[in-house]
Amino acid sequence: MTNPDPLVALSDRLQSLVERASAHVVRVEGRGRSPSSGATWSADGLVVTAHHTLDRDEEIAVGLPSGETATAEVVGRDPTTDLAVLRVKGGGLSAVEWGEPAPAAGGVVLAVSRPGRAPRAALGIVARAAGEWRAPTGGKLDRYLETTLELRPGLSGALVLSAAGTPAGIATSGLLRGAALVVCAPTLRRVVESLLAHGEIRRGYLGLASLPVPLPAALRERTGEEVALLVTRVEAGSPAERAGLFLGDAILSFGGETLQDPGDLLAFLSEERIGDAVQLRVLRAGEVREVPVTVGARGEARP
Repeated sequence: MTNPDPLVALSDRLQSLVERASAHVVRVEGRGRSPSSGATWSADGLVVTAHHTLDRDEEIAVGLPSGETATAEVVGRDPTTDLAVLRVKGGGLSAVEWGEPAPAAGGVVLAVSRPGRAPRAALGIVARAAGEWRAPTGGKLDRYLETTLELRPGLSGALVLSAAGTPAGIATSGLLRGAALVVCAPTLRRVVESLLAHGEIRRGYLGLASLPVPLPAALRERTGEEVALLVTRVEAGSPAERAGLFLGDAILSFGGETLQDPGDLLAFLSEERIGDAVQLRVLRAGEVREVPVTVGARGEARP
């Protein structure tokens, strides 16, 4: 018996993957423009999708794999990782079985979206892959995964499979301009679990605003730093005020970590740091001081 044509075998394999994956992909109509997609998270009606595609929190129309349409509401959002969790009324969904590890650079990926009633398939490759990555929005992704998937309507929220057919994450065009990234399964699990528990992602909080300023040569030599974060606002009752920070203070480091930009400080204020006592190295009136501060939680009640 002769071997099957490799191209036919590849075609059959892709068709099979799309058919199986499409049972876990829904259409999400949460804005006035074109719909996005979503991946089913649990059989009781939870769907994970892209935050930036939702203009409202309630009465979101969801196109199910069966062809029926149901309504959904937002359970929680995390703009920093561009993720949102919906609850579809009625349930009856089939949950995705997420896999690891994520594809590496050069690996083939298959995205299954649902911009209309029928699923749409797209092939791409992983253009760049790296470890933990901090998005420009401040969110932490457990892995950076950039693909060559075409930025077409409905791609955000699409289910992305590895070449082995394992669901690796969901696609989004909302984290990096002009790029189709994949939010991988470990990040999905972490964010979704937090949204289900709290309705939001808990983040550390100091209660100050700052801007980067270059230090004069004399201060660079004394402090060993070239840039500091100049404190431009301190919120009343905040951890920063309780620690004794003042307008005009220049923060040199956070827990021994050098700061070049306010985004660096934001990156250190993860949920895990809430309640931690951290030493801020501060320049005040030409003198270097150590200022202890206890990281609070954003949204906590002020004393």
